[in-house]
Amino acid sequence: HTKFPQSSGGGSGALVYLLAFTNLHGGFLLSRQIHVLLRLLCGGLMLSCNALMWTFFSRALRHSSSTARTTLTTTGSSFIFSGILGRLMFGENHGPLWWTGISLTLCGLLLLHGTAQMPPVDRSSKDK
Repeated sequence: HTKFPQSSGGGSGALVYLLAFTNLHGGFLLSRQIHVLLRLLCGGLMLSCNALMWTFFSRALRHSSSTARTTLTTTGSSFIFSGILGRLMFGENHGPLWWTGISLTLCGLLLLHGTAQMPPVDRSSKDK
């Protein structure tokens, strides 16, 4: 004799009985298989995103005159986009310290990219 959990009524009762029935009749195996597939999917997405990031980083290094500028831009944008996507996709809450850090990162990137590169000064042709 199988005892099913009691429900407080309403539509949730059917869900409780369905979950109990699924767990009694192989639902654990199905749940385990879905769990493994989701882990594999997330791992594949992570590898794909990393490959895409390295591809863009390599192209940026090839076209940039400064490796420091490219590295700082990639690192800063990675922090910014991971925070924004974390908020949009997972509902993460960021405190004032995080927002302060991201604001400083953005200001630093604006300073880095906003300044015009000065041509090197030729000091060998100075008047004596």
